[in-house]
Amino acid sequence: MSLHDRSGKQAAFFERIMGLPVFDTHTHLIGDRLGARDFWEIAHYFWFYRELQAGGYPDEADKLPEEERIPAFLKAYRSTRSTLMNWVFTSIMRELYGVTIKDEHSVREAMVRVRHASAEEGWAQQTADRMNIRRFVVNHPEHAAFQGMRDDAVLIPRIDGVLGPWVDRIVQSNDPARTFLDVGGEIDLLLGGFREAGLPGIMTTLPRYESSSHIRKEIGPASGRDDILMELLHVLCGAAARNGLLVQLFLGVERSWCGTAFPANDTERILKLTALFESYRCEFELVLASELNNLDAVQAAWNFPNVHVGGMWWFNFRASTYRDSMQFRLEALPANKSSIIVSDARSMEWSYGKILLVKKLAAEFLWERVLSGWIDEETALHTANEWFYASAMRRYGIRSEDQT
Repeated sequence: MSLHDRSGKQAAFFERIMGLPVFDTHTHLIGDRLGARDFWEIAHYFWFYRELQAGGYPDEADKLPEEERIPAFLKAYRSTRSTLMNWVFTSIMRELYGVTIKDEHSVREAMVRVRHASAEEGWAQQTADRMNIRRFVVNHPEHAAFQGMRDDAVLIPRIDGVLGPWVDRIVQSNDPARTFLDVGGEIDLLLGGFREAGLPGIMTTLPRYESSSHIRKEIGPASGRDDILMELLHVLCGAAARNGLLVQLFLGVERSWCGTAFPANDTERILKLTALFESYRCEFELVLASELNNLDAVQAAWNFPNVHVGGMWWFNFRASTYRDSMQFRLEALPANKSSIIVSDARSMEWSYGKILLVKKLAAEFLWERVLSGWIDEETALHTANEWFYASAMRRYGIRSEDQT
């Protein structure tokens, strides 16, 4: 095959990857304000803001008058031009608004265009359609009604807001065993209500834990927090199995060591949960924020038919970790065991931009596998469709004409 022919086939392959449907499996989108209302909501998105700060952007930049904020932003923007979120932000400005950020005039032009777009009826749906993002997950009931969109969000309730207080109640109780049983009853009622509402599952983050799910502990006055947490996880998983609910576990972010969230690799993090995977017939989805646990999650999904690997979360959202994780998944798992997209976006524009990046990374990775002879194009496209969309649709029990 000539270089020209190969280049043409690659371009056609990339175009097909870019056109595939997408399920964004974890967002912070709010249904009545899906699009950014001004330029700074996009420019100050948490992930990009962190990189800008590393590039010299001042603390509380949002409080500066614009005549000071814009030059400070431009200086930090130029200093971060090699970073991943700079690439995404630049792509958002270029692809959605037709603006190349280079000077104060271009920033002010972007401000006008973002403001005008935010007032357009249907802007959020148009933005999603440009990347063929079909569905989104949110974790709060009040966020799920997506105004101006064809479909509401899929609600997977977040329960870490009650899981911690449950542990606190048992620790502080004069009768921990009795309180543990009471909490178990509350869990049954809560998850039964989710089943009756037709929800697909529950989501929770977990802190670092010393206890292991394969060592069962009777709860009493001497029980420590980690043992109580692990026994509550047994109760939760049992209730999820009885109610046919998925359990999403978001792992790898620690918040108790300092004033900010930080990634924490732990070689036993997933190992300590494997008795849950083995004991309960509910489906599990593992979403990771720590690089070194990516292979552990794939091993768990390889060993347990009810375990799936979810998207790249928090500090795992890096081009390098994506490539490694895609290789782990491709060689060890059927494609229907994986979803790879977690935008964590707070506006539709950042969902668009981060998924643009993931599609580009997946297209590059899969094309390399095709060229090296490990897979053919049909397998590559099937894999991408499962990773982007189809596996999540099945996992969350949503029917679509696109499912195969």
